[in-house]
Amino acid sequence: MIGVLVPAHNEAEHLAACLRSLAIAAAHPGLAGEPVQIIIALDACTDGSAEVCARMGTESLELHARCVGAARAAAAGLLVERGATWLASTDADSKVPADWLVAQRTAGTDVFCGVVDLGELPPQQAWLRSCFQRSERWGEGHGRVHGANMGVSATAYRRAGGFAAKRCSEDVDLVMRLKAAGASICWAGAPMVITSGRLSGRAVGGFADHLAGLAAVEAVQLPQLALAS
Repeated sequence: MIGVLVPAHNEAEHLAACLRSLAIAAAHPGLAGEPVQIIIALDACTDGSAEVCARMGTESLELHARCVGAARAAAAGLLVERGATWLASTDADSKVPADWLVAQRTAGTDVFCGVVDLGELPPQQAWLRSCFQRSERWGEGHGRVHGANMGVSATAYRRAGGFAAKRCSEDVDLVMRLKAAGASICWAGAPMVITSGRLSGRAVGGFADHLAGLAAVEAVQLPQLALAS
């Protein structure tokens, strides 16, 4: 059984699109009927995230840790207890492609680390996409870690100690421990997960803060380039 875990803190705006994409990935014929269980870890949600899960028939669990690492760990722990042999992780503001789970299952490694790109952006923020794409490594062997596009065998996950209760970089922390434990890793350039390009996120030091940092650098550089020309 494949377990899919998604942490969410006040993600009602994006959650339905995420769940629709996961349902398509879970029904992919390339999985040959392997069952897929999806659990949304609702962490201190005060919006309509729980209602979205209920409306779409997706299982959720509630916690009040306000900690993405604890949320991922809670969902992962429940899935492992139920017999999941593979854990796939994404984020509630992200959309996975149809072959996402198939690619993870057929990679032949203990760990799957994929890349993300930005989804639709408002016209005034369109420059952020090229800024992000220039700043990242792409293709096979990229070396990037994103909790929105990763997977791990349950055996390797348990051996490494699972997700730590960290408020950010819990994904990087786990992959570092997996490497130290000798796990094999697929640094896959595809399939790509699409995530939101928001500059104000749910975790201090998380992906949104990374984008905000890129935006700040761009804001400094653009006037300097204009003066130089």
